[in-house]
Amino acid sequence: VQLQASGGGLVQAGDSLRLSCAASGRTFSNYGWFRQAPGKEREFVAAISWSGYRNAYADSVKGRFSISRDNAKNTVYLQMFSLEPEDTAVYYCAGTYNSAYVYTSVGEYDYWGQGTQVTVSS
Repeated sequence: VQLQASGGGLVQAGDSLRLSCAASGRTFSNYGWFRQAPGKEREFVAAISWSGYRNAYADSVKGRFSISRDNAKNTVYLQMFSLEPEDTAVYYCAGTYNSAYVYTSVGEYDYWGQGTQVTVSS
């Protein structure tokens, strides 16, 4: 099973960006997006259930980011609006076959993508 993240880049504050993460193999029950800035721990950004009806967001991105998934394409997306310099980080997608609830912790995910850099200039 592999996760391949893409869509990162260099943008200006206020711009939008959409990240994609394509998975190979069996469809994950839950997907999550996390990010890690230099010198900081990896932190939760957003997560989504298999149906797409349950999701969760970090307070810092609520109202600006939106997570979605296309199970037919085995892909999860993170649409980011109104980007801020504080959003600069490497963004990672993650998947798990567990489905009890929407998972928001690093340790709850078993599979990780390689990360994609998002840089927001002021």
